Amino acid sequence: MKNLLTDIAGVRVGHAEDAKIATGTTAIIFDTPAVAAIDVRGGGPGTREDALLDLASTVDRIDAIALSGGSAFGIDAGGGIQAWLAEQGRGLRIREAVIPIVPGAIVFDLLNGGDKAWGRFAPYRDLGYAAALAASDDFALGSVGAGLGATTATFKGGLGSASAVLANGVNVAAIVVVNAVGSTTVGEGPWFWAAPFEENGEFGGRGLPSAFTPDMLTMRIKGGPAASARENTTIGLVVTDATLTKPQAKRLAMIAHTGFARAIYPVHAPTDGDVLFAAATGEKPIEPLVGLTELGTVAANVVARAIARGVYNATALPFAGALPAWKDQFG
Repeated sequence: MKNLLTDIAGVRVGHAEDAKIATGTTAIIFDTPAVAAIDVRGGGPGTREDALLDLASTVDRIDAIALSGGSAFGIDAGGGIQAWLAEQGRGLRIREAVIPIVPGAIVFDLLNGGDKAWGRFAPYRDLGYAAALAASDDFALGSVGAGLGATTATFKGGLGSASAVLANGVNVAAIVVVNAVGSTTVGEGPWFWAAPFEENGEFGGRGLPSAFTPDMLTMRIKGGPAASARENTTIGLVVTDATLTKPQAKRLAMIAHTGFARAIYPVHAPTDGDVLFAAATGEKPIEPLVGLTELGTVAANVVARAIARGVYNATALPFAGALPAWKDQFG
């Protein structure tokens, strides 16, 4: 176990970035099509193919997920991943046509100091293709891929991942890009809100403070009173090797979204675009009531851990006025 999304067999992850622009893309590739659903809770989401994941829609399996910076420009990343899959002959087959199914979500990172004067066409289609090409069973965390330009209210954001095994042998893992309007840490201190769920010191082992003061519970958000509804989003994916239907995958996404609330304060705000996908590779049976509830409980813990790991592993951007990384202050 690598404590990564790729602990789920048949799932690969790749990153591509542009340091000058301070943005990037992450591709999650399924070796075989996976059942998938989506849960959207933020007030300003940016998504691709989200309608396809609605329970009333016919297609229930996907080939990949695109996570990207770039705000609405970043939706093009899915096209690059789609192009790579098409070259592999992967996709939904309708007679002679092959159509790769690639939902996705984006974060806003256009004001982080990078040079966004990219000319007529944004770079995200090419970044998506490069990320898909780079996909493997091992990948970096922190300021990489879609997390390169991410920020939070207090520290540099980033991309995190974590995994767990249930007592029944079912695996669940998450990957999250943390670009939240809120904070992942308690007050001005080193403690992560996700501390109760930490395993093996994976984000510093600082625990929680011995007592909470009113200042620690004061709202800290990016931009303060001038916070923009378009500047923030936490996006991610939780994957299991359990066998789930599309409605069950939707329920998993809903329960697992609780992990956002365990790790970010505040969360699901009008100024966020929080999105969580859920996917199932269908390797292991699971009891549909208590079994699915337990899976969702652990998945929420895994999502919270992934969020904290994304911030813990981040590095500051090399621009004047850039937010510090957690390790700059507490590492």
